[in-house]
Amino acid sequence: MSMLNNTRRNFLKATGFGAASLTLSGLTGASQSFGARADKNRPNILFCLADDWSWPHAGIAGDKVIKTPTFDRVAREGVLFNNAFVSSPSCTPSRGAIVTGQWHWRLEQGGNLWSTLPAKFDVYPDMLEQTGYHVGFTRKGWGPGRDQPGGRKRNPAGPRFKNFHQFLKARPQGKPFCFWFGSTDPHRGYKWQSGVNSGMKIEDVEVPACMPDSEQVRTDICDYYWEVRRFDTEVGELLKVLEENGELDNTLVAISGDNGMPFPRCKGNLYDLGTNVPLAVRWPARVKAGRVVEDFISLADLAPTLLQAAGLKPTPQMTAKSFLNVLTSGKSGRVDPKRDHILTGRERHVPCQQIGMAGYPMRAIRTHDFLYIRNFKPNRWPAGTPKAYAQITEIVVSRPRGTFYGYSDIDASPAKSYMLKYRNEPKVKKLFDLAFGKRPARELYDLRKDPEQLNNIADKPQYAGVKRKLNTTLMSELKATKDPRVLGRGDAFDNYPYYGGR
Repeated sequence: MSMLNNTRRNFLKATGFGAASLTLSGLTGASQSFGARADKNRPNILFCLADDWSWPHAGIAGDKVIKTPTFDRVAREGVLFNNAFVSSPSCTPSRGAIVTGQWHWRLEQGGNLWSTLPAKFDVYPDMLEQTGYHVGFTRKGWGPGRDQPGGRKRNPAGPRFKNFHQFLKARPQGKPFCFWFGSTDPHRGYKWQSGVNSGMKIEDVEVPACMPDSEQVRTDICDYYWEVRRFDTEVGELLKVLEENGELDNTLVAISGDNGMPFPRCKGNLYDLGTNVPLAVRWPARVKAGRVVEDFISLADLAPTLLQAAGLKPTPQMTAKSFLNVLTSGKSGRVDPKRDHILTGRERHVPCQQIGMAGYPMRAIRTHDFLYIRNFKPNRWPAGTPKAYAQITEIVVSRPRGTFYGYSDIDASPAKSYMLKYRNEPKVKKLFDLAFGKRPARELYDLRKDPEQLNNIADKPQYAGVKRKLNTTLMSELKATKDPRVLGRGDAFDNYPYYGGR
């Protein structure tokens, strides 16, 4: 028995995932050869996307509690990217940017959560399919949203399959494949104390500085970790199938997350815990292993990269840039001098403002040294209006897993419950205000002194030059990419339909 298989079986036994978890993937007993190997000149593509997973929550990134042996393996045998960012810290626009290779603000309705993606925007799975690839996805592809209002007959990630086993059985002889494994982990809700009950120790958890340090918050983080581990285990089963079928080394494997962890001041925000996600890419045929890259990568860059790896050219629509040159460079550290910053942004996540269907629009530029954020509507509530919260305070705060109706841009959680209950306590008040309160039009953080991004220095005179330079670069690039928000048409985002109910 190989060390890898022994480790995997012991891990499944220890965590209680076992066969039930593998059945979810359709992989139990699926290690047979499918007899449909592709031309080695065109790689298979396996893209594995977690739902709400922040950097640096992976074993190889230094987290002392979470175990991610599959992600760690792909990073060791390929390239680990320390500065991978989503286009938007919200599921639908983030995934729209991934499939189109465009900034989400260019996607009209697709720039919002629970929207549609107009068919006029090309998506890389369709382009690969048109040139001979067998494509498909399972579970969560593009979305959440509706395909039909945008004029599409299927999900932008491709045709839906029950699982990877079914997908491979349907694969025509000799065709390369492109498969999207869209997990719903670690999206909420969580089973309370699932992490602690699996053996995690709350005293070992490193609580992000934007959250209060309490037993309740630490337990909640362990539950999040448990679902990250489940995602990692299932991805490991996909790799096992390919390995036993002799196709793993001719498969470009990319593993990442669609936005940050579902905690206050994380998901839905342009701080790193909302936008910085794990990314590892393995492709032994062309990518030298054991490297760590510091270049800024947007997940929108995946589309042109995957197309180029398959021998195709990106469409003129694509504003993202292929990073195949970085992958195949053989280098670590800062590789491409042009990748010295990244843009992120957000429009409507959920309609939780006091005015109609409005969102909280913002854009940001992130460099190695600074994070600069423009909040275009600072009169609105970044986490949603507190209006409804005042009516249910006593119901909610007495239950760690209570449901919330106020500040509804933040997922209901024990961490949120704790912060609401103790919001006036001295150790919590500042963190509560940072997560739930209103924000100024401009935010600037010096990452050399404040890596957790808690102290806004935008108004300090000594940073005036830095702020001016970053603002000029940000606005210039937004205009160049025809962002409606800076061209006077941004209110359109507030008026697009929301298909997620109220």
